[in-house]
Amino acid sequence: MPDPTDIQLRAHELKRSFKINKTRIDVLRGISLEVPLGESVFLCGASGAGKTTLLYTLAGLERPETGSVNFEGVNLYALGSDKLAGLRNRRMGFVFQSYFLLPELTALENVVLPAMMGGGKSRAGLAENLLERVGLKDRLHHLPSELSGGEQQRVAIARSLINDPSILFADEPTGNLDSHTGESIIELLLDVTRTDKRTLVVVTHDETLAARGNRVLRIEEGLLA
Repeated sequence: MPDPTDIQLRAHELKRSFKINKTRIDVLRGISLEVPLGESVFLCGASGAGKTTLLYTLAGLERPETGSVNFEGVNLYALGSDKLAGLRNRRMGFVFQSYFLLPELTALENVVLPAMMGGGKSRAGLAENLLERVGLKDRLHHLPSELSGGEQQRVAIARSLINDPSILFADEPTGNLDSHTGESIIELLLDVTRTDKRTLVVVTHDETLAARGNRVLRIEEGLLA
């Protein structure tokens, strides 16, 4: 059992529902979990099981109807929207299935952007180092349209690290990639988190990839199986 003082992320009785054509759909039905600092956790389950909703709720992106999320001693949903956004920018990194790169910006400019949005100075030197770390030192000045899907996802991973977050959240980061490229992306995510002792929470439908992490949590009909 992990030392309670090492628990970085704690969720308690999370419930979330949506209405579709006046029909209530219970997506999260009372999920509780703990994630120790430095652990890599993969959330698996069928489409519609609630894994992406759970990830977004853990990351402070979707407010639960009931329940709480405590991150590094802070109750996320007790914060105002500005403070919550600031905490996410400083302490969390995000990687999504769609890379969300700005098409008019180069790889380097896309990586630097979150640091600038946080009110900090340009961190171009760090961005160059991060792009080199993810294998793109020769692609610094390429636009997204000039990069392959795997290269664009590597830019997104470098961007997620620019503010030195303590935790990375990734939602189906291999969903738009072929199997070989997807494997390399998962290995890269595991490497950048293990090396720097960051926590990693990943949603994936691929249980073969999920088995490479420390722990797999399976979600079925809004509950942990």
